Amino acid sequence: MSNGTLTLRPDYAAIAGWVSLNASVLDLGCGDGSLLRYLRETRRVTGYGVEIADDGVLACVRNGVSVIQGDLERGLSGFEDRSFDYVVLSQTLQAMRNSERIIKEMLRVGREGIVTFPNFGYWKNRLQVLGGRMPVSDSLPYEWHDTPNIHLCTITDFERFCSIRAVKILERKVLTRGKPVAWLPNLLGSLAVYRFQRA
Repeated sequence: MSNGTLTLRPDYAAIAGWVSLNASVLDLGCGDGSLLRYLRETRRVTGYGVEIADDGVLACVRNGVSVIQGDLERGLSGFEDRSFDYVVLSQTLQAMRNSERIIKEMLRVGREGIVTFPNFGYWKNRLQVLGGRMPVSDSLPYEWHDTPNIHLCTITDFERFCSIRAVKILERKVLTRGKPVAWLPNLLGSLAVYRFQRA
């Protein structure tokens, strides 16, 4: 598949593997629309992106992706209950001020939710913290002073969060450099991908 100038992140294929053909998808914090474009080309999905940044919205339009400019922190009140098959939050959860609210809203608006986030428990991150520094890596590319990330979590943290809030995890994929990690995922995995629904 030719993707033009779009960069395909390792979590895209994992997400696409869970999305049914011809499904409806809402992509929250969609950036330049590359995930939705990828899903449209590989899974024939329809749907919208939601993006706050002007340059992201313009990039979506250039990429032929339907986009709504909006602030996720204000919720998803513009969308009716169960109006999408999937609501995706790809590498944006850690930048949300109210993680609990956005997960609830995802499950109100969609039949299933999919999130991806950098695993703060990854061994290279732990090593940097042990050395007295905030981690900087492929999945956490920002320095402490310019990061949009405000709620970093580990795989164990997220799974505990879900079990306490009656969120049923359907599937999990853990990746490092795009390859699946099965053994000690909270230590050896740099990126987590989850599919979930209401319990």
